[in-house]
Amino acid sequence: MPETYGAHECRAYYVVESTYGQTPTNPSMIGINAENVEPTLDPTLVKVRGVGSRDVAFIRGTVWKPSLKISHILPSNSPINFIQHASTLNSLSIQVLWYKGLFGSATDIISLLFKGMRIDKLTVECSLYDVVKASVELIGQNVSVSTSKISGATYTDYTGAVPSDESYVQRGYGDGSYLTPLERVTDWKFTIENNLKPVPVIRTTSGHLLKYLPARHRNLTGELALEFEDKQEFDDFIAEVEFSLKFGLGSTRYALFKYCKWENVTALTHIEDLVSVKARFVAKEVVLS
Repeated sequence: MPETYGAHECRAYYVVESTYGQTPTNPSMIGINAENVEPTLDPTLVKVRGVGSRDVAFIRGTVWKPSLKISHILPSNSPINFIQHASTLNSLSIQVLWYKGLFGSATDIISLLFKGMRIDKLTVECSLYDVVKASVELIGQNVSVSTSKISGATYTDYTGAVPSDESYVQRGYGDGSYLTPLERVTDWKFTIENNLKPVPVIRTTSGHLLKYLPARHRNLTGELALEFEDKQEFDDFIAEVEFSLKFGLGSTRYALFKYCKWENVTALTHIEDLVSVKARFVAKEVVLS
């Protein structure tokens, strides 16, 4: 019997599925540089009661609701490899592994293999003196538990991180043209919400699994913290100016939000501190590239 597992004995990997809910044969699994991993299994229990007793008479699972929350550090040699699927909406198989010893010759493995996973919500953020990070929330169809790696799979890890001085923020016209550096920003973040809709149907085979997981309306939002050097954001707010914002994600990768408007602009003024501006935006389009 092994000792309890620690966070240093956990890894997460994913592969894109070609068929929804099915892990490819001999998959090439790509590592997710995770700080925190939170898998949740919800069988949607039905608790049946009846007269004659104060207690539940019957408990039965119905539709499974597997989900994952992952705090992810963007790797410098492939920053958007994982988070791009908030835009592609590809379905993923994600394996969370706990193990003892060296990963190449791991023992006492506990594996949760999530299938049919899609990114429901993605938030990417950057602050001074830190690296670019993402918070990813996924919803899926199925999960299997085992004590081994996937048969025939290879496991590859991307390394490094994207520090704040390798990021940037640019502002341009609404269509994304004429981008120029915005060099007053101290913190930024953006969020993509896909509003996935789990769709089960009544069926005798695999009735406990979702049949579809389509995306509905999408919300594109974000927030900047800026040093208060001019009145640009207030002018934009009054005139309802439409603009674009481009966020550097290291190397040549970026997120470009088009046709944005400021939703809220606040000048934070406190005794014995410098004035800063917080500006929240909404956008019509986004390009992750």
